[in-house]
Amino acid sequence: MRISIVGTGYVGLVTGACLSDSGNTVYCIDNDENKINLLNKGIIPIYEPGLKELCDKNIKLKRLLFDSDLLKAVRNSDVVFIAVGTPPKENGEADLSNVFKVAESIALYMDKYKVIVVKSTVPVGTCDNVEKRIKELIKIPFDVVSNPEFLKEGAAIEDFQRPDRIIAGLNNHEDSTKAKELISEIYEPFIRTGAPIYFMDRLSSELTKYASNAMLALRISYMNELANFCNIAGADIDYVRIGIGSDKRIGKSFLFSGIGYGGSCFPKDVKALYQTAKRQKYDFKILKAVDEVNNYQKEIILIQILKHFKSDIKNKTFTLWGLAFKPKTDDIREAPALTIISKLLSYEANVKAFDPIAMENTKKIFPQAEYFDDMYDALNGSDGLIIATEWNDFRTPDFDKIKSLLKVPAVFDGRNIYDKAKMKEYGFDYYSIGR
Repeated sequence: MRISIVGTGYVGLVTGACLSDSGNTVYCIDNDENKINLLNKGIIPIYEPGLKELCDKNIKLKRLLFDSDLLKAVRNSDVVFIAVGTPPKENGEADLSNVFKVAESIALYMDKYKVIVVKSTVPVGTCDNVEKRIKELIKIPFDVVSNPEFLKEGAAIEDFQRPDRIIAGLNNHEDSTKAKELISEIYEPFIRTGAPIYFMDRLSSELTKYASNAMLALRISYMNELANFCNIAGADIDYVRIGIGSDKRIGKSFLFSGIGYGGSCFPKDVKALYQTAKRQKYDFKILKAVDEVNNYQKEIILIQILKHFKSDIKNKTFTLWGLAFKPKTDDIREAPALTIISKLLSYEANVKAFDPIAMENTKKIFPQAEYFDDMYDALNGSDGLIIATEWNDFRTPDFDKIKSLLKVPAVFDGRNIYDKAKMKEYGFDYYSIGR
C-alpha cells in the first residue's frame, strides 16, 4: 500500500519506519526543508532505540521516502496519516491549528477517495471538525479515522510492531466498510499474535487516548502521594508497592514512586483532558489533583536538599545524574530534572550534569550548568549527587569512587534505585522517596 504521513516528529517517524518495514511505500512529509534534508541523509533528529537502523534499512530499499511535497504524497497515497504536534496552549488546551491546516491542505490536493487518519493526540470531537472542514472544501468522497498512538518513548518500535491493541474510530463504524478494510490491511502484519483491532466511534477513540494516559498519570501521582505519606508514617513505599501490586485487580505497572512524571504525553494530556471537560462544563477534579501532585513532586528533591543543608545552598555545587524524563530517550520535555536545575539555580547553587543522551537538549535551556562526558568527572568537588533519571548506567556504580569525589557524602535519589541499608553502610547521607 502507498501511505503518506504528514509530520516527521516522534510519532510520524516511528509510524513511517514501522509501516515501511512491513512492505508499504511510505512518504513522510514535513514543511521543514532542513529536517527533510537531514532525514534523507540518514540523520535522525530524535533518539529512539532501533529507529535509525529501521530508517536506514527502508530508505535503502526505497520504501521510506522523505519529502516536503504534500501534493505529490497525497496524490500517490491511498491513506494519509496526520501526525503533527498538538502542543499545549497557555491554559493547557491542545493547539489544533496544525491538524486543521494539514487537513485543509490534504483536501485541496485530493483527486479521489482517501482515508485520512488522525494519528495526532486530539481532544474529543476533533475528527468531526476535520471532516466538516474538508467537506466545506471538496465534494470528493473520503473517510476520517481516529487512530491514536500508544507508544512509550524508549520502546516505541516494540510497541508499534507488537501492540497491545489497535484503536480505530470511524464516523459510522458499522457502515464505513472501505476505511475499515484499509485500516485492517495496514495493521494486519502487526496483530498476528492476537492483538485486537477495536473499531468504535471516533469520539470514543479520541477519548480512549487521553483516558489511557490520564489513568497512568493518576497511578503515578497516587503512588507519589503514598510515598510522601510513608515518610510521615514511617512506612516503606517499596513494601507497599509490592503488597498492592500483587493484587491482580491492580497489577504491578506504574506503581513506582519518584520525582514525578514528565515527557510529551502525560503532562500535556492530563491538562488537555481537564480543559476539554471544562469547556463542556464538567469539573474533572481528579485530573486537577493529579497535575497538582505531580508539580509538587518535582520539588521534593529540593526540599530534601534544603533540609539537609539547613536552607543554605548558595554557592554549593550539586551533580545531576540524568536529565531526560525517562531512560532510553533524549526527550527532556517536562522532565523533573529541569525543575530541579531551575530551583537550584534560583538559590544561587551551581549545577553539574551528566546524561548518556540528553545533555545537548538541556544545554539549550540551561547553558549556565556545567556538563560532563563522564559520570564520575561530574562528581568531582560537588556537595551532593542527585539521581533524576533511572538510567541503567547509574544502578550499580562504584560507590567508593562516588564518596571519594564528593565533598559531602550526600545522595538524593529521586528514583529509589539504591538500597537504603547499603547506602548507610557505605557512609552516605541518603535520601529517597517514601522510604
